[in-house]
Amino acid sequence: MTERPILFLDVDGVISLFGFPTDRPPPGAFQSIDGIVHCIGDRAGELLRRLTDRFDIVWATGWEEKANEYLPHLLGLGHELPVLTFDGRAVFGSSHWKLEAIDEYAGDRPAAWIDDFIDDECRSWAARREAPTLLVETESEVGISDEHVDELLRWAEQLVGSARN
Repeated sequence: MTERPILFLDVDGVISLFGFPTDRPPPGAFQSIDGIVHCIGDRAGELLRRLTDRFDIVWATGWEEKANEYLPHLLGLGHELPVLTFDGRAVFGSSHWKLEAIDEYAGDRPAAWIDDFIDDECRSWAARREAPTLLVETESEVGISDEHVDELLRWAEQLVGSARN
């Protein structure tokens, strides 16, 4: 494999957490982003940094360019990431509206996608792709976890192993 796989990265429900119990400490720090308070997961930056050597990470979020205005610094990523644009197609509570932009960007490269709302249209798209494709679904109150990162890294390692054979 000559190119690293792409990791399409959602924000809400992956990095910016919601729906968590309010009778316990929050799972992250509250940040004001464009006047909206977001709970940025405590370990999100650390977990994403574990993926940077294996993946070309791309924002796949309704935040679009706003993600780069705030998140690389908050997460300690050290640089901005490429951003998909969706031309106003964002629909809260679903993700299939991202498919056209993700498919176009991914082309024939292996691609993983981490999001808190993977629906049947997303699963059908992944199954139809000829290139290796991995969907990773988070829980919006927990976000990205060690288990998700381990799954992504194992998948990337399998791609490298199959390319050697």
